[in-house]
Amino acid sequence: MNTLFPKFSKKRDGVNVVMEQRLLQSVNNLILNSETCTGCGICVDACPEEAIVLGLVGAAKRGAIDYAAPVDVDEVKCSYCGVCVVMCPFNALALKVDGVEKLPILEKFPKYNIEQEGFPQYDMKAEIDNEKCVKCTICEEVCPRDAISRDVPAYEGTYKEPVADAKERQTAIKTKTTFKVDMEKCSLCGLCGALCPAITVKHKEFTAETGKVESVAEPNTGLPWDETKCDTCKVCVEVCPEECITVEREVISDKVDGKVEIIQDNCCTCQWCSRNCPPEAITIEKIFEGDIEFHAEKCPGGCSTCADICPANAIYLPSVVPAAEMKGKVEPTIAVNKDFCMFCGACVNACPGEDIIIMQRTGIRIKGTETDLFKKIKEKLFTKRTSKVKEDITGQVSIKVMEKA
Repeated sequence: MNTLFPKFSKKRDGVNVVMEQRLLQSVNNLILNSETCTGCGICVDACPEEAIVLGLVGAAKRGAIDYAAPVDVDEVKCSYCGVCVVMCPFNALALKVDGVEKLPILEKFPKYNIEQEGFPQYDMKAEIDNEKCVKCTICEEVCPRDAISRDVPAYEGTYKEPVADAKERQTAIKTKTTFKVDMEKCSLCGLCGALCPAITVKHKEFTAETGKVESVAEPNTGLPWDETKCDTCKVCVEVCPEECITVEREVISDKVDGKVEIIQDNCCTCQWCSRNCPPEAITIEKIFEGDIEFHAEKCPGGCSTCADICPANAIYLPSVVPAAEMKGKVEPTIAVNKDFCMFCGACVNACPGEDIIIMQRTGIRIKGTETDLFKKIKEKLFTKRTSKVKEDITGQVSIKVMEKA
């Protein structure tokens, strides 16, 4: 029996690919969620052991193949340090030590000369000012990463499909309604109570002793009235033949109950939400800065792989322009909105053409000390690259790196 350690294994568990390093007294697992992984390749640049390689990004993300993930990890080369987990902007990787999530690289990792200061992390700036937020649905609808948590009560009529336990829409804002009846004018006809569930016209027992219709009056309103049932429609005011009813509503707060938050683990800082928030309540700072160019004249058209797999929904197929408006120009087949691009590089890694997409990162938001290892990783991340996917080894691809200016 072979009892030598460490032992290594790799297996698929649903959408997860699990790499295992079994030591004598502990077990390390690096877990890749192939569904969450975008194929950006940042982990490839970040891995100090060069244990991660790009896979068939375009084919994997478009569902053309189901036997491979966008990246592939060599479970034997991997040091299970957690650098790739820290650097993955999409939280597609997790590291477990004896079944508990842990990141040794953030604590102390002598192998890479990392002492107590740990390894730097992304400085995420993704916030919602709830004083400004009006609890609308825009951010939730435009977010390409399901990173918005909108915990707002459901109100009747606000959804296409009926929602169980939906609240009445008039309860969405806080108000104070005042209802009064001038009992000296009121004839006790009961018409208001017949039309409104909030008003009850009660008569005393009819007796020949008085020969009159008398009410069971309320001291404050004149007639029994339930504020929770009143929506201040003022039908009672308009229909009263004696013009003796007064209804007034004071808005105490026009803020809808609930809270809207950004799920930091899902957010890629694309800025879709912040650029479209009506009250400008959202602040997003991209974790990467840089530039990206699309040379549409080199794109053969009909592919759309980059647009399909872009995790920030920043790439699009331009609308058809009438021939009369082209004026001799060539109609572009693909384009990118740089406002929403977060410079992850997935499109470069997936594009099957050559020199169609050119990308270079120039900045990265981090917090913590820039260790020697991080500086090496940053140099790789800032390398200018362009599309020319080459499959030198079956199932693995490499990207064309451009010379430094």
